[in-house]
Amino acid sequence: MAAPLNFHHLYYFWVVAKEGGMARGAERLGMAVQTVSAQVRVLEQSFGHALFKPAGRALALTDAGEAAMGYAEQIFQLGEELPGAVRDAATGQGLRLRVGMSDGLPKLVVRHLLLPVVADGAARLLCHEDEFDRLLADLALHRLDAVLSDRAAPSNPNLRLYSHRLGEAPLAWFAPANLAGRKPPAFPACLADMPLLLPTSHTAVRPRIDQWLERNGLRPRVAGEFEDSALLAAFGRSGMGAFPASDWSRQELLADRSIVLLGDSPELVETFYLISAERRIQHPLVQRLLEAVPG
Repeated sequence: MAAPLNFHHLYYFWVVAKEGGMARGAERLGMAVQTVSAQVRVLEQSFGHALFKPAGRALALTDAGEAAMGYAEQIFQLGEELPGAVRDAATGQGLRLRVGMSDGLPKLVVRHLLLPVVADGAARLLCHEDEFDRLLADLALHRLDAVLSDRAAPSNPNLRLYSHRLGEAPLAWFAPANLAGRKPPAFPACLADMPLLLPTSHTAVRPRIDQWLERNGLRPRVAGEFEDSALLAAFGRSGMGAFPASDWSRQELLADRSIVLLGDSPELVETFYLISAERRIQHPLVQRLLEAVPG
């Protein structure tokens, strides 16, 4: 009968693999490099196979290490979820979904994307907004269950992330009624006479907006640039300028009588993604989001 697996040794191996080297792994663990290295060697001896190989000044996983890493990811991800799952079950709270939101993602769009899991009231959402790269790091470490973004995750074999297209929506252009006037010029020419509020360049859609304006021969005055889409819309409502927003936000924006629709730009499209970590046991609420994707 095989000796039982030493989960301490497996955890040290997992951290070293995540960090890409013994020194960085030991620093994260708060242990001496020699101690961590010795414990990983004991794990390799118990398996009968090397788990790491040199890769310049760093370490890379062998084929055996890749297999061990796949199981370690599942084991420690489930271990991190276990206390919360027990607490939620004991208190009668709904299943938790820890979702990260890229800071450039429109908030009204986020609500639209999450409707499949909040419609029945059974989910307990824990939403965290941050920069895209930091969210991906948290996802890879299983601090998040999924990330919503306006771009796919970049190719990175160390992160093991999957991007799932949730949908796309064209942009429409809105303006305060007092700024647009009773009979504004035809769209999109009217934008040339109005100050514009735009998302900052860190959003995926901003370069496409700039190209669209140039194609239409428009060189309007940019009165403000905003990382937060809700703040952008708030300043638009205040009368500061015209602004683009996802067509999915149309109903909510036009519910405000002070806002008017200037026109649609169907060729200017935002695409939205759900990014998940590779793991054999999928979070049921993440699975529900993916199942809701048309086609």
